[in-house]
Amino acid sequence: MIDILIVEDNKELSDVLVDFLRAEGYVVSAVEDGTKALERYEMYGARLLILDIMLPGLDGMYILNKVREKSNTPVIMVSAKVAKDDKLSAIVSGADDYIEKPYDIDILLAKIKGIFKRRLATDTMIDGDITLDVVQEKIIYKGTALETTAKEFELMKLFMENKGHTLQKQYIFDAIWGTDSESDFHTLAVHINRLRDKLEDNPKEPKKIVTVWGKGYRYE
Repeated sequence: MIDILIVEDNKELSDVLVDFLRAEGYVVSAVEDGTKALERYEMYGARLLILDIMLPGLDGMYILNKVREKSNTPVIMVSAKVAKDDKLSAIVSGADDYIEKPYDIDILLAKIKGIFKRRLATDTMIDGDITLDVVQEKIIYKGTALETTAKEFELMKLFMENKGHTLQKQYIFDAIWGTDSESDFHTLAVHINRLRDKLEDNPKEPKKIVTVWGKGYRYE
């Protein structure tokens, strides 16, 4: 998954922002029109969107509304529009922040860091019958703490952070075991099956952690 997806049709500004964010250690992708932005987001996901309003193709407000249909991904809107109604419309539609152009990149960086810090500070993650105690690294299912390994917990946390997004096997493997691991995809499959045994009503016909053939897995 991409850390930050920048949707900005001003290429010069976009390139500068990409350089600054990569220097801060973020995985960044940038697109210049709305249609490509939505395609990339739906394909790879993102932990944060920096989204211009006025774009070629689909505009920023349309993208924001589509994202909010199925995700609480943080969105910072940036725009030359300074009218109060434009700001209110973005916030009411679910934007986490609104920054007027031209903006100070240091201010934007501070806002980005604040969003990620708040997300990482979450002590629990809840989705239906499943609760993750992030502090104690426990998976609680229907009120009962499960016996799980550290890798099973990390895997479930990754899935819950990316609910509704298909995660490629290579991405999952690298995120949990690391790019220099001597293990292989069979290890991933074993851990997926263990989670299904503990969380699925029928592990052979999973409804929570589904296989996307030829790609990877998706948590529903």
